[in-house]
Amino acid sequence: MDKQVYITEEERVKCQKVADAFAELYEMEKIVVLDTGRYGFVEQKYYKPPHGFEDAITFTDSLALFEDLWKEWLNTKLYLMAKGTPLLEKGYKGVFESLSEEKQSELVVSKADFAKKAEIYL
Repeated sequence: MDKQVYITEEERVKCQKVADAFAELYEMEKIVVLDTGRYGFVEQKYYKPPHGFEDAITFTDSLALFEDLWKEWLNTKLYLMAKGTPLLEKGYKGVFESLSEEKQSELVVSKADFAKKAEIYL
């Protein structure tokens, strides 16, 4: 019986570059991205002992993985900026809109920086 392959070798290489580009995210948040061979890449989020990760998502497309990790990185940054303040009640969008234009621009430019590291073309 032939084994089903869910990700092409080309996409596997691209996904690894994306996973590597977001290494700082794994230090900031309880998230890990793992190469699961023929199944693709699995993003595991929100580790809670003793049961493990609360969420796991499988990716076989590097652009989809990039967009998901970008959203996680941005939301984590916004949370850390607003932590301990009433800004958190506004949600991530509200936190972002309350930032100075300079800080908003800095965060938006970060997406291009990650894309460059990951060799993703948006």
